[in-house]
Amino acid sequence: MFSRLMKGVALLALTGVVALAGTGAHAMTLKMATDSGAKGSPAGDALDRWAALIEQGTDGAVDVEIFYQNELGGQQEVFDLFVANDVSLMLNWPMTSYDRRISILYTPYMVLSWDEALEAYKPGGWINVMLDGIYADLGLKFFGAWPEGFNGIATKGAYATNVEQASKMKIRVPPVFPLAETVQALGYQTATIDWGEVFTAIQTGVVDGDGANVIYWDYEYFRDTLDYYTRTKQQFLTGILSMNSTAFEALTPAQQKVVQDAAVTVMEEHFQAARALDLSYVEKAEAAGMTYVEPNDAQIRALASAVRAQVWPLMDEAVGKEIMDQVRANATQLGD
Repeated sequence: MFSRLMKGVALLALTGVVALAGTGAHAMTLKMATDSGAKGSPAGDALDRWAALIEQGTDGAVDVEIFYQNELGGQQEVFDLFVANDVSLMLNWPMTSYDRRISILYTPYMVLSWDEALEAYKPGGWINVMLDGIYADLGLKFFGAWPEGFNGIATKGAYATNVEQASKMKIRVPPVFPLAETVQALGYQTATIDWGEVFTAIQTGVVDGDGANVIYWDYEYFRDTLDYYTRTKQQFLTGILSMNSTAFEALTPAQQKVVQDAAVTVMEEHFQAARALDLSYVEKAEAAGMTYVEPNDAQIRALASAVRAQVWPLMDEAVGKEIMDQVRANATQLGD
């Protein structure tokens, strides 16, 4: 496997991250990428929209070259390129390898409703403020959240709404803390598998389903192999719109404002559209033959209580007690 340095050199030689376009001192090309979402997907459309706004707002002085899912490698590889400034702009579901505090995004059962989630993630919201500081420490410019919705467990052959039922199934989880720990606390056995290998793993019976995703991904990629989607709501998932700080500082102040304003526009548009989009994929999944299961409020709160008891102490160690104390102060009260 190439070292990170060799990957950076090769990619820079091929495309460049910030390349002079030949028209003016600040004319340049920026690379924009996502780790999840092909062209034409909601995430892909968001990249297209963000890039168009940047190019329009700078009158073409800044050109954006877009790379969709897997075009620059897997999730970890693309995030490596982003931190190294071989990619300048990203909509991604960030990896935690550089700073485990990023895993605050994946803390289970922080909120239980869309209204609570949107309040927490919007500009000035309590989760938004925490992430801004964490990203700055990584040399990244945090712009905002790109919400998808509450996730769940997609399975074949059977489904579970309690820990005992779940214990009979092995579920794929992404290589991100604490997603495996959360699905295990729900009762499932787990296997950590990269996104590009999930379909084969389900098809060959290595795992019984996919964990941690909103229904869009399981409908779009696995509807021919999975029978059930159970909305256990363990995380409210959101991508992140951000930029490498070095690339950001290379822009003029006017260009910086255009890039940031464009990101906020994309974020605000998706906050308005995300809930309806999520529900539309429930309908599509059911029309395709998947059974959609939504545990009732009592079942969700029982799962939340069990998962918090097991996973939140691990989060104290990973992100720090100070951050988790903010979570405890603001998270949905379970009444237990």
